[in-house]
Amino acid sequence: MRAIGYSTFGSASDVLSLYDLEMPEPAAGEVRVRLTYSGVNPSDAKARSGSRPGVLKPAFDLVIPHSDGAGVIDAVGAGVNPARVGQRVWIWNGQWQRAFGTAAETICLPSEQAVLLPDGVSDEAGATLGIPGLTAAHAVFGSGDITGQTLLISGGAGAVGHNAVQLAKWGGATVIATASPSAFETVKAAGADNVLDYRADDLATQILSLTKGIGVDRAVEVEFGVNAPLLAEVVRANGVIAAYGSQLDMAPTLPFGSFLFKAITIDIVLIYILEAAPRAVAIDKLHSALQASALSPAIHEVLPLEDAADAHERVMTAGRNGAVLLKI
Repeated sequence: MRAIGYSTFGSASDVLSLYDLEMPEPAAGEVRVRLTYSGVNPSDAKARSGSRPGVLKPAFDLVIPHSDGAGVIDAVGAGVNPARVGQRVWIWNGQWQRAFGTAAETICLPSEQAVLLPDGVSDEAGATLGIPGLTAAHAVFGSGDITGQTLLISGGAGAVGHNAVQLAKWGGATVIATASPSAFETVKAAGADNVLDYRADDLATQILSLTKGIGVDRAVEVEFGVNAPLLAEVVRANGVIAAYGSQLDMAPTLPFGSFLFKAITIDIVLIYILEAAPRAVAIDKLHSALQASALSPAIHEVLPLEDAADAHERVMTAGRNGAVLLKI
């Protein structure tokens, strides 16, 4: 089978190569998925570059990257219902703590990690559900029902943020989102009631004005470190910050006093290690929103498998609106 892989860390163009590997066979409890699309995420590019502190070399001799994907089950291992053969599925954690991910023609993985794709949902959309979809769903619904709440969603034009805006509006919330002015219309079209410039000097004042001084019930945050002071001002007492990123400041100094006297909950979202019960809730929310035509994952670009290096560059480039996929 054709696959993209790397054996050393480095720039995408230097270390990603096309391989011809033997077709894998599913072990007990596994399914084999013939992939149609592979989803590329910033975490894939960061892992390939070797930018994680203390990690000096790849964990495996050959790594096939990417955790997200979609396709059709074409074989099952012992203990898996043969009726699964032929099912259209989407994949989560394809390459998490494993050597072989979805940047290949096939992947074998535990049966539960190949989720039945609802009728009418495209394979392209399915390939975005693993990281951007589940992260958005858990960040929005991780504390339960949001009907009548006000949610602040930062980076509303990003892959996670765009999904979160749609899910929050579908869930019955009032949505305040931040974005660059060039993306305002995109974020409004996703369902945001108000879209604000994330660089505005009076951003906190604007948010508090929109909430009549009370603050937001829940913040879905892509840059926790740099936005911590803002969040301390605009999240209401007993509110929640669901933080899934902090790339610009990975060791922030927090205004703990402000957080303390509002009893703000900081919920760190890492979808790779989400436990089974909340993952099942997030999957159900995604499927329900998709079937209600309330969620349409944005896709920035689709490239052929051979252009994986370009795809890795795309996901790390500012201004991207939606997911980047490889067509297998």
